[in-house]
Amino acid sequence: MEKQHQELYSRVFSRFDEDGDGRISPDELRRCIESMGCGGGMTEAEAEEAVALMDSDKDGLLCFDDFVRVVDGVGEEERDSDLKGAFEMYVEGSGFDCITPKSLRRMLSRLGERRTVDQCRSMIEAFDLNGDGVLDLNEFKVMMTKSH
Repeated sequence: MEKQHQELYSRVFSRFDEDGDGRISPDELRRCIESMGCGGGMTEAEAEEAVALMDSDKDGLLCFDDFVRVVDGVGEEERDSDLKGAFEMYVEGSGFDCITPKSLRRMLSRLGERRTVDQCRSMIEAFDLNGDGVLDLNEFKVMMTKSH
């Protein structure tokens, strides 16, 4: 983990870890969520269930590593959701559940980039893992993560 992320995660973790014991209890989680005004807070039972789901050593408390996994996981879920939304924009109106050279050309045109169908076919070939001439959602995710 980058030093910058480590410091940020550590500061946020410390805010949750009110007693400074290096672990977040269900009650600390609940109080912190309430203080942030997130969705009306959470009940004791919800906090206990949340900690139980995230607690790797099953001691009823979240250690720093558990916390980092949760925060990173939320980021990954958001990224996957964003990529799925972007993918759907490319396939919209094509009648297919994949990006074809024509649907890629149409979307690029909307974005102000003019490409021929052949150029789009070449772009797809670079990330077409199964060789079917189109990009499915997983291939699209590979393309988007490789290019950033």
